[in-house]
Amino acid sequence: MIAVGYILSWRKWFDESSSKLIAKLVTQIALPAYMISTITNDFTAKKLLSTLPDLRFPVLSMLILFALAAVLYRVMQIKEQHKGLFESMFLNSNTVFIGLPVNMALFGNRSLPYVLVYYMANTTIFWTLGVWLIQRDGTETEQFSLKTTLGKIFSPPLLGFILGVLLVIFHIQLPQFILTDCQYIGGLTIPLSMFFIGIAIQRAGIQNVKINRDSLGVLSGRFIFAPILMSLLVLPMPVPVLMKQVFILQSAMPVMTNAPVVAKLYHADEKYAAIMVTETTLLSLIVIPLLMMFVKSGLVT
Repeated sequence: MIAVGYILSWRKWFDESSSKLIAKLVTQIALPAYMISTITNDFTAKKLLSTLPDLRFPVLSMLILFALAAVLYRVMQIKEQHKGLFESMFLNSNTVFIGLPVNMALFGNRSLPYVLVYYMANTTIFWTLGVWLIQRDGTETEQFSLKTTLGKIFSPPLLGFILGVLLVIFHIQLPQFILTDCQYIGGLTIPLSMFFIGIAIQRAGIQNVKINRDSLGVLSGRFIFAPILMSLLVLPMPVPVLMKQVFILQSAMPVMTNAPVVAKLYHADEKYAAIMVTETTLLSLIVIPLLMMFVKSGLVT
């Protein structure tokens, strides 16, 4: 499906507005419905509640990555105007458009709670710490809005997840026609996400790749330090193997596609953020299959 998205974008079937529409359909319509349908059908209250303490792993990992990024900023002599963007992109990953379809393709619906736990941590940290870091790079002052930040954290996918959890915990049964509609609409999540990845890769273009210290720093954070750190955190722990596998994969996803948007809002270097989305997305075509082989090899136990 990724190849189909790439080819159709190359054939000019999709433009910038098309990819934005697909992104909106996934995040605001399909994914919330998918959460409700899958959680109410496949999970029990006990199983869902048991996953919440696992939030400590992605949160701790990202806080350590933040400290490490601050050190590497000085060691690698990253440009001063890129400090906040560098640190933000170093620790946050694209857990929905790439992380979700990768994990669902590899592990199926049973991986969903762990995907969502990582998503909750990643989204909260990006729209608080990450945005604050990017804001510091800005050449003009833009007021930080708590209302906007909370709106981004409590996004439709997270609200769909919360609603699904509440329905299961309180044993509330939705009418069958609503569940059927959620199942049909939610079924669009994976194919549309894969189309989006293909479009993003085609539109990124190899010509935009620029290898320098600023880019190498972010690449090392996304594809070396993050998965290694997550492996060190979860492998020794007596937690489900599936959780370890999902968290390691989620930690090594490309830079969040929201990074250039936020950079533009706060008058930071939007071009640098866009280039890093491009480079990490392209490189993920090599890194993610290797990580998939690692987590399925039997070494993760």
